[in-house]
Amino acid sequence: MIVGTGNVGASIAFALLNQRTPVKELILTDINREDAEGEALDLNDALAVAPSWLKIRAGDYNDAGDCDICVLTAGANQKPGETRTDLLQKNAQITCDVVEQIMASGFDGIFIVVSNPMDTLSYLTWQYSELPSERVIGTGTILDSARLRLQIANQLHIHPKSVHAYQIGEHGDSEFCIWSTANIGGELATNLLSTDQRQKIEDFTRNEAYNIIEKKGATHYGIGACTVRLINCILGDERRILPVSTLDDCNDVYYGFPAVIGREGVIRRLDLQLTESEGIQLQKSINIIKDTLKQVKE
Repeated sequence: MIVGTGNVGASIAFALLNQRTPVKELILTDINREDAEGEALDLNDALAVAPSWLKIRAGDYNDAGDCDICVLTAGANQKPGETRTDLLQKNAQITCDVVEQIMASGFDGIFIVVSNPMDTLSYLTWQYSELPSERVIGTGTILDSARLRLQIANQLHIHPKSVHAYQIGEHGDSEFCIWSTANIGGELATNLLSTDQRQKIEDFTRNEAYNIIEKKGATHYGIGACTVRLINCILGDERRILPVSTLDDCNDVYYGFPAVIGREGVIRRLDLQLTESEGIQLQKSINIIKDTLKQVKE
């Protein structure tokens, strides 16, 4: 089930349709029932030429009880000049209402949280749902890491799938790259890119969403494709490593960090050895998310 059929929800559905996926049925739901119905009809028109075959229909929260995965995209959109944290109060209430209704249906699957501020809303979804934390997953820094890899690849004139690098922390302004582990076929990126090049890449990665929003009003294709990558990883029990937003028990907060993902959700978070400066950056990012959570609790 995809909750919310705005730009992001529709892009996730379209990306599902255009990839080979283990998904057999897709239910779209939105506060605007007609919009969900329209999206379902439009997507069905593509089934005859799509690489996958799945049932697509509009539904409501009562249908969630039979779903394996529920993707949360419902919420207010981020406007030009508005940070992800600015969306907090509006989207926290929306998330609370949606999760309550989904759990009332008997849902016992996995939540994927896409709505912003995503790390905070992932934590709240875990709290509201009372599901085990491994079954509440935020899209984390999957998209940010994809942006990072593309920029590194462009600088080195190689394919981005040959780049192994992660943005971690908040899906927001305090995220950063773990340059100490970033590599291309085992060769450290720090040996191939100057300090200035790395800083420009990291700045571009962190600010690209704002640039897109300023130009076209929203970002949705990238996160649509990244969310489908996560869905397929779960349903296919692929046990891939993705930088998703998961619970850090020690800090009692969700943030993006590499983790093994499979059919049961988060199998385990990796235990990466960060440098001292990276550890300080991560703690700063954690503190920002904690402050955001504190605003909700207050």
